[in-house]
Amino acid sequence: MSAEEKKCPHCNGKLSKWQPPLEASWGTDIQLVCFNDECPYFVKGWEWMATKYQQKASYRYRYNPETGEEGPLPAWSAAAHKDRIVDDEE
Repeated sequence: MSAEEKKCPHCNGKLSKWQPPLEASWGTDIQLVCFNDECPYFVKGWEWMATKYQQKASYRYRYNPETGEEGPLPAWSAAAHKDRIVDDEE
């Protein structure tokens, strides 16, 4: 399965190309992230983070197309990180 065909395993939604901040040490220029605000992973993350860590935060599904590594992208709001979505035409 190519990176373009990869879907979120939690909602089967499309993954968006996302550019990490330069100071981040992700090891790649582009990550694929689920920005579906209705994704169960993101929705349930708010309660889990509040219960486990007393934090007002959640996380989004993230996939590294270069290594195949996947995991959470911390999110402090629904709008967090959306400003770094890369247009598919770039």
